[in-house]
Amino acid sequence: MSDENPLQPPWLNAPPVGEYPYEESHDLRVGPKLHRALDGLLPYIGVWRGRGRGGFPTIEDFDYGQEIRISHDGRPFLFYESRAWLLDEQSRPVRPAGREVGWWRPVLDGDRVTDELEALMTTPTGIMELHIGKRKGTQIEFATDAVLRTATAKEVTAGARLFGIVEGALLYAQEMAGVGHPLSPHLSARLIRVAG
Repeated sequence: MSDENPLQPPWLNAPPVGEYPYEESHDLRVGPKLHRALDGLLPYIGVWRGRGRGGFPTIEDFDYGQEIRISHDGRPFLFYESRAWLLDEQSRPVRPAGREVGWWRPVLDGDRVTDELEALMTTPTGIMELHIGKRKGTQIEFATDAVLRTATAKEVTAGARLFGIVEGALLYAQEMAGVGHPLSPHLSARLIRVAG
């Protein structure tokens, strides 16, 4: 039996630590060396900004602006962050819209990198999607393997996403199933690289 008080763990009175000491980068010219497993995803790394159009059978169509940041920290996965905002008819910001964070991870077979990917996407509205995908050149196609929702989240039951680098721009289309509707077009956008 230990004489240590369980309410006084050894780290309780330890000196404070500094800020996070490891660099993450969306710019391949600076920061950690890209993990070799990410070589096929290299064209996606950067900060992308542009506009898109959204809709669903239960809502009116809408225009939006979006910024996506895809970065790495030297390990075999990418960090994905998306921020969107609604636009009015004159392309002026109306209000914040969807946010999402996640990770894209290539599937390894031993030391060999496959064309398969796993992605985890999470929203602040209580929805988490696990996607399984394949990369073919600069195109990635994802489909949900599982969708988890909090008790207060809207019903989303499935999704599919197609990403591609076309003439230097990041294009994507997203489909969603939920609230009694099958897989239907939901979002599509064209984003230009602004950093990285």
